[in-house]
Amino acid sequence: MLGAIRSGHSRRRTAGALTALGALVVAGGAVAEAATPPAPTARTAAATQHRVLFDNSKAETAGNADWIISTSQPDPLAQNPSPGAEKDWTGALSSWGVALHKTGAYALKTLPSGNTITYGTSSALDLKNFDTFVMPEPNVLLSAAEKTAVMQFVKNGGGLFLISDHTGSDRNNDGADAVKVINDLMSNNSVDSTDPFGFSVDSLNIATDNPRAVSNTQDPVLNGSFGKVTGSIIRNGTTVTLKPADNAAVKGEVYRTGSSGNTGAFFATSTFGSGRVAFWGDSSPIDDGTGQSGNTLYDGWNDPAGTDAALALNATEWLSGAAGDGGTTSCTAAQLLSDPGFESGGSGWAATSGIINTGAGEPARTGAYKAWLGGKGTAHTDTLAQTVTIPAGCAASLGFQLHIDTAETTTSTAYDSLKVQVVNGSGTVLSTLATYSNLNAASGYAPRTFDLGAYAGQQVTLKFTATEGSKLQTSFVLDDTALTVS
Repeated sequence: MLGAIRSGHSRRRTAGALTALGALVVAGGAVAEAATPPAPTARTAAATQHRVLFDNSKAETAGNADWIISTSQPDPLAQNPSPGAEKDWTGALSSWGVALHKTGAYALKTLPSGNTITYGTSSALDLKNFDTFVMPEPNVLLSAAEKTAVMQFVKNGGGLFLISDHTGSDRNNDGADAVKVINDLMSNNSVDSTDPFGFSVDSLNIATDNPRAVSNTQDPVLNGSFGKVTGSIIRNGTTVTLKPADNAAVKGEVYRTGSSGNTGAFFATSTFGSGRVAFWGDSSPIDDGTGQSGNTLYDGWNDPAGTDAALALNATEWLSGAAGDGGTTSCTAAQLLSDPGFESGGSGWAATSGIINTGAGEPARTGAYKAWLGGKGTAHTDTLAQTVTIPAGCAASLGFQLHIDTAETTTSTAYDSLKVQVVNGSGTVLSTLATYSNLNAASGYAPRTFDLGAYAGQQVTLKFTATEGSKLQTSFVLDDTALTVS
């Protein structure tokens, strides 16, 4: 966000200059017209409202910041019980708050300055009473007890929305900016300090950019009920580095120009325990340009260079549907894989030619067909893969029957292997669920199961890769696969 930095002086450009800059979006080296965020539509009030708590206990209004939905705290309805426009509530996040309120599906509160973040107490503002906790550019380090509260809240099913700003944006001059506060929460808590969300905030100050959303029509954050997300804006912000080896559920949703994969993610999502996490690298996109007197604000919420309103609202919707204490999302039980037993010859699978067959050398467990990977006795690689979307709010389990037969005689060296992996749309390995080898050979088929609940709400590819050495065959034979959700 382009607000007050450590010196306390505003570095914001004029709204007119930024609007002119944002009129064109550079994506993939081509110039394209920017999309105007769609206006949220009113919807029927939910039987059970999603409960969202916005934090104001960590200097969110210090300096030029005004990251509140209303000056009436904790209840914004005390300022105006029926807001029809964002100026009916006072705060640079009032557009966000009013848009949620107008749907009838959300109950909003603010944790005022001077309060402590808690979980499991009798306080009405305790996190246990909410589905989602929004931390819009916190500028004070959380205490040890507060970090435990936040982490337990997410682990037990809560949604956490973390919004950072550029490094050095220490608005209250206490030595901690949002980058430091968020990294400290993730790396120095009593619940899980081993990179629990699978990302770390980069110490950067990116002056200006118009990051673009990844192409994924199934993603609920990018294609939620508040509209399609095409991108966002950076006006002095930062990014995160993704670490899928630490948390396979982490994924980049919006990337800085020229970035992809594990670096340069401007908006990212993840899961932890039963809960969900979203990260945004700048506060400029949530700034609606109006707030308390004396603050220099800029309307990033409606900047035509991004679809920031849709991104904020869709993400809030996704976070508030997490399973667990605050969970409200239901799941229809189903088996998601196409041709799970290969009896249609592998319809829906992408496979090395000839491996889905009825060959008598390695019989199927049931029916006539199976997938026979390896078995050549020469240096060779076979692959079998299928892409599937796991619905949000679902528990998910991958199961299959595996028979391993080998001509290798060693009892100590793995010459041939089968990897079972989860891969994203860019081909990045999110997780290696298991690796089998000639050392695992045994008579008959054995069942294998893996929990894929971390990928709920995502489109992923399940991939089996068999690699043989140059001598003596090892056959990896798969049958009766299933990806069940409930």
